[in-house]
Order: sequence, then structure tokens, then C-alpha cells
Amino acid sequence: MTTILRPKDAATLVLIRNSKTVPEVLLGQRHGGHAFMPNRYVFPGGRVDPSDSRVVPATSLRQEVADRLQKNCGPARARALAVAAVRETYEETGLMLAGKMTTGRQTSRNSAWSDFAQRGLGPALANLDYVCRAITPPGRPRRFHARFFMADAVHAKGEIKSSGELLDIKWVPLAEAATLPIPSITGQVIEEVMNLILHPPLSPKDHTIPVYQRRNGQDTFRRE
Repeated sequence: MTTILRPKDAATLVLIRNSKTVPEVLLGQRHGGHAFMPNRYVFPGGRVDPSDSRVVPATSLRQEVADRLQKNCGPARARALAVAAVRETYEETGLMLAGKMTTGRQTSRNSAWSDFAQRGLGPALANLDYVCRAITPPGRPRRFHARFFMADAVHAKGEIKSSGELLDIKWVPLAEAATLPIPSITGQVIEEVMNLILHPPLSPKDHTIPVYQRRNGQDTFRRE
């Protein structure tokens, strides 16, 4: 009997720069030794860590972003997902989406959050927008229920450096990203991001979220 893996919560951050001129996206190549998407160019991201639920953010998610996230999870999980996107981006690229803490101090044992704490920083969730979510199809060696966030790179602090998990980290014009070996979901997210840049929603209620998953052997797409 084949065991169907349950998808694990994960978060990804799509960093965009030059959105008003020639938009570029930050991509990195996954190591060839990875079981999941080896050698593919992807956005920084990964699984939610238990520490993400305990970290105090410098700023909170905007209410309209929180409302969209909470259509399929509770408030605490929504915040942890956003925090995870910030942590994974720092761990994999060296870039911090952070703000000064006005009260308290991070006390997590996680090395990434320790780095934030030493600088008096916390994750700046107010700079995040929520783009879409996707569930890895059954039969894959890893399965994730990933939420994709987006932020303007102007809010990112630090210099890009490889962690060993992502290689060849670079800015790529959105229009040229499809020329790289990217997973199909990465291409779909890039299309959604381009649409949001070119045709921003008139109001929060007009901003619906694409959901990508496979049912009965068929790729499906819907908005919520």
C-alpha cells in the first residue's frame, strides 16, 4: 500500500525590485542533491519551524492580508506562515525583511532569530502581501502546503549570500524567468505576480487568491 504524505505547511517569499520600471525577481538554484526540485530555480522558502510561532514581529500583517490568509487557517498560523517566509529568506539569501523592535526582545534559540535579536530587529510583516497558495501533488518525495508572499526588495536589509541550500542567487527580469529551469508552480506564481504589478486590485475585496493543486490526476486552479 502506498503511503500518501500529508502536506506540511511552508512559506515562500517573492522579492521584487524595480517594480515601476523593469521588474526583477530574486531566484536561486536548489542544490542537485536535494530530493525535492533538485537543480531548479526557485524563490527562497521552506517549512514552518516551531520557533516561528513564538517570534514577536516588529510589525503585524496588514488586516486585508491577514484576512486572506485566514480563509484556510487560524490567526496564529497565519502569522507563523508570514514569519517563516521572512526567516527562510534570511537563512537562504542573507536578506532581512526586518524592522526595529519597539518593545521586548527575541529570545528564540533558532540561529536566524538570534541574528535578528542581536540587531534589535523583528520580522516586518506589514511589508508582505499574499499572492497565492499551492499544494504539492501526491506521489512526490516531499509535499507542502505552501503560501506565497510578495514584498518590495527596498524593504530587504543586507547583502545576498548563498547558504548552500540555494546556489547562484540572482535577480532575474520577470519576463525572462521562464528561460531558466523553474518548476511549473514557480512559473504560475510569476504570472500572478506580473498580473498584480500590471493590474493591481482596485480594493482589497477585489484581490482574490489563486489555489493550485492536483485532484484526480488533474491540475486544478481556483480562486478564493
